Amino acid sequence: MSAGSKPRVLVIDDERRTREGLEKALRPKYDVLLAEDAVRGLEILGETTVDVIVTDLRMPKMDGMAFTREVAAGANGPIVIMLTAFGSVQTAIDAMKVGAYDYLTKPINLDNLEMVIDRGIESRRLRRENERLRLELDRRHGFDGIIGNSKAMQDVFDTVRQVAEARSTVLLTGESGTGKELFAKAIHQLSARRNKPFVVVHCAALNENLLESELFGHEKGAFTSAHERNIGRFEKADGGTLFLDEIGEIDAATQVKLLRVLETRTFERVGGSKQIETDIRLITATNRDLKAMVAAGTFREDLYFRINVINVVLPPLRERIEDIPLLLNHFRSVGARENGKEVEGFTSEAVKMLCVHRWPGNIRELRNCVERMVVMARGPTLTVKDVPTDIRNAIGDDLVGKTATPTLADEPAPNLDMDAQERNLIVKALREADGNRTRAAELLGISRRTLHRKLHTYQLEDM
Repeated sequence: MSAGSKPRVLVIDDERRTREGLEKALRPKYDVLLAEDAVRGLEILGETTVDVIVTDLRMPKMDGMAFTREVAAGANGPIVIMLTAFGSVQTAIDAMKVGAYDYLTKPINLDNLEMVIDRGIESRRLRRENERLRLELDRRHGFDGIIGNSKAMQDVFDTVRQVAEARSTVLLTGESGTGKELFAKAIHQLSARRNKPFVVVHCAALNENLLESELFGHEKGAFTSAHERNIGRFEKADGGTLFLDEIGEIDAATQVKLLRVLETRTFERVGGSKQIETDIRLITATNRDLKAMVAAGTFREDLYFRINVINVVLPPLRERIEDIPLLLNHFRSVGARENGKEVEGFTSEAVKMLCVHRWPGNIRELRNCVERMVVMARGPTLTVKDVPTDIRNAIGDDLVGKTATPTLADEPAPNLDMDAQERNLIVKALREADGNRTRAAELLGISRRTLHRKLHTYQLEDM
C-alpha cells in the first residue's frame, strides 16, 4: 500500500450477493477486488498485491482453510479474515492455526468487519516494520544472533551472505570461541536449505569407532553393542546442512570415508553393503592449522582441498575491539534475564577496562565473564569492582605487555582510566629499575622502542 492510497481488500465468496454486498459496504474506504472462489483469488494475488483478504470458509474447488494455508505466510503476506455461516469454536481455532488473522460468523456485522480490517492493516504494517528493523539490525550489527559492527565482522557477514546460496563446502577457521557454530548456522539459515535439518557433529568429542558410526550409521549386529540399526548424521541431514566441528580431530580412516562421500555423495552404514545417497551441504570448522597438518602427514591433502573450497576466517575478539561494548550490553541483558537480576548497564570505566583485555577465549570467555559479573553484581550498574579478579589481573598485564612481573601486577585502581593505569605501571617499572630504561622495558615485557614511545606519550621522558 503506497502513501495516500486506499488499503486494498480482496473479497472471496461463492455467493454473488454476499460479495457484491461487501463490495458496496467497503468501497468508500477501501479499494475492493472480488473473486468468486479461492482459485480465482490466487490468480488475482498473482497479478497484484493486497493488504487484506476476506474469504468464505465453505467454497467449491478449494476451501478457505486450504487457501489460507497457501497465502498467510511471511512478513509481507496479506491479512486473512475468515467468514463462515458454520461458526464453532473448533473452526475458529483451526482457522487461526493455518494463519487466519481473525474469524467472523455470518451474517456479517459490517462495523465489526471494518474494525477487524483496520486492526489487521495496522498489524500488518507493524509486522512489516519489525521485519524491516530486524533486517536493518542484521545489516548493521550482525545476523542470526551474531553481533558485530566492526569492519572485520562486516566483511565476514558479506562473505557469508555471498556464499550461503552456493552448494560448495565451507571451511570456517579461527581461534576457539570465535563463534564458528553460530556462523555455520547462519549460512544454513540464509540458504535455500533453511527449512531442512541443520545437523551438528563435534568430532573431538567422539573416538574413532563412535565417530564413524555417528556419521554413517550402522546396521544391527555391526559390532558387539549394535543391538539395532542406527541412522547416521549424513542421513539425518539429508536435504539440509551437516556441520562438522573440529574436523582436524578426525582419524585417518574416517578421513578416507569422508572424502569418498564428498566425491560420490553415497555411503554405506557400518556393517552394511547398501549404497545410500545423500544430499547435504557440508560446513566444517577448526581452530587448528590444517595446512601444517597436511605437511606433517596427519591430514589428507585431497580432503583438505575438498573441504576448503570456501574459507571463512573468523577474527579473534582482540581484532574487533569496537564490538566489545555491543557484546557487553547483549550478554548483560541475557544474563540479567536468565538470572532474575536487575542490572542496567556498565560504568564507562568498566567498559574501558574490559576493552583492554585480550580475551584469549574470545566470545565464550567474554560471555562467561559478563554472566559472572551479573550474578555477583553489587548493584544495578556494573563497575570495575565487579570485574572478576583474574580478568583484572590479566588486564594489568595487558596494559604493559605479556610478561609483566608480579611486582608490577598490582590490581588496577578502580577509579582510574586505562591510560592512567598504564602510566602508573611505567613509573613503577622505572623506579624499580633505578631509571634504567632497558631494565624497565624488560620488567614491563615490552621493547625499549615501545617504552620510549610511551614515555613520550605520557610526558615521562625526564625520568
